[in-house]
Amino acid sequence: MFHLTLHLADDALILGHRNSEWTGHGPNLEQDIAISNIALDQIGQARNFYQYAAELYNANKDAYTNIISSPAFLQVIGSIDEDDLAYLRDAMEFRNHLLVELNKGDWAVTITRQFFMSLYQQLLYTDLQYSADKRLAAIAEKSLKEVNYHVRWSGEWVIRLGDGTEESHHRMETAIDQLWPYVGELFIPADFQLEAAASGLLKNPEYYREPWLEKTRAAFEQAGLMIPAPNWYQKGGKQGIHTEHLGYLLAEMQYLQRSHPGAQW
Repeated sequence: MFHLTLHLADDALILGHRNSEWTGHGPNLEQDIAISNIALDQIGQARNFYQYAAELYNANKDAYTNIISSPAFLQVIGSIDEDDLAYLRDAMEFRNHLLVELNKGDWAVTITRQFFMSLYQQLLYTDLQYSADKRLAAIAEKSLKEVNYHVRWSGEWVIRLGDGTEESHHRMETAIDQLWPYVGELFIPADFQLEAAASGLLKNPEYYREPWLEKTRAAFEQAGLMIPAPNWYQKGGKQGIHTEHLGYLLAEMQYLQRSHPGAQW
């Protein structure tokens, strides 16, 4: 349960941080505020998952030393909290999908990634809200209200850019080609997901592949875009094998806490 909760938190945090990089740089004021608010939604979701993961860790620390062993984290005295999980783990200890850690790219890349992830989270949280784990179910139910908006907002942008100018259409095609090799990992189960599925806590992520493709295909048809052929997929994020992009992201995000341990506003 700890591994699954940590994975959900990591996805939300890393994607939220990537979207926050658009604050002050959006294409216009309205969308600058929109993407910033989506980033806040995701970081709020990450906090809820991290708080639960911290409680699980504190209740059985010895069981999780194989997944968290960074010196900064192990120096924490007493119980850990959500900040320790976010700021004191090294890159290899994060369990997010590779898709969320890639550079934000241009607006088309950000929109396309958000659409891909929001569709996946919508399907996942819809089921997770009925999980036997009441805490995860409550977080999923609350998060789903935000994710539904994220799907609608990013989907409208996919259609707007794909069915827009020749330039915007080309940028969307480029973004899709760049991100598609990372999509398959969403539906490749990690050991902790198989264990959760066997326990009845949530479905195997393979279950979401076809409904995700159906919704993606419907949006792409309106946008005049094509789904690439599924030739091969990158994977490894859920096992702690990441791209170089995550290391740079964490170096920036964790700098203050690492430089001034225990600092508070």
